Amino acid sequence: MYKFILPNADNQPEEYNIESNSVIIIGANGSGKTRLGVWIEKNSLSVTHRIGAQRSLSFGNYIQQKGYEQSSNLMIYGNEIPQTEHDARYKWDGEEYNYATSLMDDYEYALSMLLALKIRQEEKYITECKLREKEGKPHSSVPENVVDKLQRIWNYVFPHRDICVEDGKVIAKYKGKENTCEYKGKNMSDGERVALYLMAQVLSMPKAKTIIIDEPEIHLHRSIMNRLWTAIENERDDCLFIYITHDTQFAASHVQAKKIWVKNYDGTNWQWEEIQSSILPEQMLLDILGNRKDVLFVEGTIDSYDTKLYSEIFKKYYVVACGSCSTVIAWTKAMNKTAQLHDLKCYGIIDRDYRSDYEIEAYRTDGIYALKVAEVENLFLVPEVLQIVNNILGYQDDSKVNAVKKYIVDERFKKEINGQICESVVSELKYKLSVATISKKNEEEAKNTLSSLLETLSYDEIRKQRENLYTSIAASRDYKEILKIFNKKALASSIGHFFGIDNK
Repeated sequence: MYKFILPNADNQPEEYNIESNSVIIIGANGSGKTRLGVWIEKNSLSVTHRIGAQRSLSFGNYIQQKGYEQSSNLMIYGNEIPQTEHDARYKWDGEEYNYATSLMDDYEYALSMLLALKIRQEEKYITECKLREKEGKPHSSVPENVVDKLQRIWNYVFPHRDICVEDGKVIAKYKGKENTCEYKGKNMSDGERVALYLMAQVLSMPKAKTIIIDEPEIHLHRSIMNRLWTAIENERDDCLFIYITHDTQFAASHVQAKKIWVKNYDGTNWQWEEIQSSILPEQMLLDILGNRKDVLFVEGTIDSYDTKLYSEIFKKYYVVACGSCSTVIAWTKAMNKTAQLHDLKCYGIIDRDYRSDYEIEAYRTDGIYALKVAEVENLFLVPEVLQIVNNILGYQDDSKVNAVKKYIVDERFKKEINGQICESVVSELKYKLSVATISKKNEEEAKNTLSSLLETLSYDEIRKQRENLYTSIAASRDYKEILKIFNKKALASSIGHFFGIDNK
């Protein structure tokens, strides 16, 4: 069982117990996450160590060798003598040490502490061996020390590199096919140096500490970030890790962690709550909670027309690509039913496809809206867009626009109308079956209700209704109505030649 504190409504420390050894705090920019980390440390200094987001990654050729107590005080307090604050670990900005914004300048302290702890562990073992030899007893084999643990983590995270901490210096070694190339620790990449810094900090920490890490993702490539923190947590399962992060993928990958959403900070008090389970994918939920915008679920992928268009049109919304229309519908309904998201408005936009008017109206009650064209691609064919293209390309009359309209009405829609009617009928049958209520009480009743349902569904009747609708629209030559019911994604990429440009 691990314990940590958070501020209650009166800004007083309140203790919480969890089974997992990790807590993740997320929230939008400006929501007060970093200052919450500072608050947690200042209200539990004796058991908490915070690693700030702004970290100096510089250290010299040689590790400054100091005594264990001296190096421990320097790493924890920034001073050789224990203090009531941890301020001196941060760089002086001319006026004060600033927990939230100043640069942490303690890399060499961490390395000194690592080396001092290694020496202390070795001295303890030698003392025990001498005592047992004096008593005529066999001594135990050499135990693993803190540098051994660091090397194990390092090899797990960087399998193509070796690291050596000895003779008061850090050396990295490239594992080549035939020979090994060495370079000084201070010349390692930013990712390697920050990983070494974090390993040294955490592995050297006294037992049962709460370790707060602000922005654990800084300078770490996504491919190694989760590996690093998983390995560190496993080595220090006596400690509780509190991560303050913007990286929702990192947060979602920590399945076992308790997730805290910081909603707001007024300069004194925080509004926060634990993230509850949801039918929404966890990373999706974290992404939504991590921004301050209302949400718009759309079809397609992040690279599709849907996302690109709606992101331009609805700039005040956080646009989420869901893939299929069924996912848009499911996630919009789920989000609007998630009490935790009551401060955010959520809507969905779906293609009209072959949906009937009553189906579209039914979705509107859940905040889901259908386009006034069959496919998102048809938005490129509406008269207003055609007119703008015509003007940009410098044509003086509307003959090109009229030619496009005639082509779509006569050469495409009228010739493909039977296939469109058939697909429309199948779509309506599927919808009526999907919303039908079939008894679950017993098998016989389920069969009877299904039989009754099928008796009410007449393919021929639906076909006749749709045929009348489609043929009347074709006869009227109503261009906008045709775009509303004509499902053909490739239409927009077939008209460029009318304007003297490539169809693509």
